[in-house]
Amino acid sequence: MSDIDIISQYRDQFVTYLNKRNQLGEPKNLYEPVKYILALGGKRMRPILTLMTAEAFGGKVEYAMDAALAVEMFHNFSLVHDDIMDDAPLRRGKTTVHEKWDVNTGILSGDAMLILSYQFFESYPTETYVELTKLFSKTALEVCEGQQYDVDFEIRDDVTVPEYLKMIEYKTSVLVAAAMKMGAIVANALQKDADAIYEFGRNLGIAFQLQDDYLDAFGDPKTFGKQVGGDIMENKKTYLYLKSLEKASKDDQEGLLHLYSIKPDDSTDKVEAVKTIFKESGAVEETKKAIESFTQKAFEALAKIELPEKSKVLLKQFGESLMERTV
Repeated sequence: MSDIDIISQYRDQFVTYLNKRNQLGEPKNLYEPVKYILALGGKRMRPILTLMTAEAFGGKVEYAMDAALAVEMFHNFSLVHDDIMDDAPLRRGKTTVHEKWDVNTGILSGDAMLILSYQFFESYPTETYVELTKLFSKTALEVCEGQQYDVDFEIRDDVTVPEYLKMIEYKTSVLVAAAMKMGAIVANALQKDADAIYEFGRNLGIAFQLQDDYLDAFGDPKTFGKQVGGDIMENKKTYLYLKSLEKASKDDQEGLLHLYSIKPDDSTDKVEAVKTIFKESGAVEETKKAIESFTQKAFEALAKIELPEKSKVLLKQFGESLMERTV
């Protein structure tokens, strides 16, 4: 069986369980949006990692399901609230919750999802429950911090590369790392191995987000799920942008700053001009190097873990498939 088949198998098992547990009742206006956002699909990367890690450490997939569900529920809660903050009309190609219902419904249904996330841990024995909820609370708070950094960066002109990396670590990669560590906790892995798998997920998560930054500018419009050039249109200070400011000629720096101070009705020329600066400044190479570097750090953490070779290979190939993606 190929790795893609194995990952699809985890996904199918998870979605079946999700549909079974997602039979929420009254009031409809609270729970319908929850069902709606969870049914929109997505890659289900985080819960798959929880299940995969649990099984890698000798645990049962069924036993890890509630932890995986907590991670997926939390992730989707954060999307509902992010979409409100960004006033986004679409999520995964479908109408966002606050557009389909209204902002108040989006806030309240999101709140309910956060609480439901914690309830899924209640099926575990006390010691496991305490470990899972401690990790989860720490992670949830970091995600909020990452989101605030992201908001702050919009109005700051002095964002540094280390600050940006910290922002994406908190906003994106800590949840990937926690998803994996939860799988290890549920499977009663050794503390040092649970910590190492967290490092694997954390570094992979940063590489994943940097790859996302790259694909946003240079991805194939046919395969990339979002609008190519969206970050540039929104004047988002991504790794590509920050590295360009660091390395470009004075004229290009000034040009870039000007382009990032405007939002024209037709952004086509702006997007192309910015992409040219990204390429000529060497920022594209720098970004690819950073993606490679964080991927390598992830694999170094994985190498330290005592796991059957088959499990290590599967986790490594999953990491590699994330880095080679075009979507």
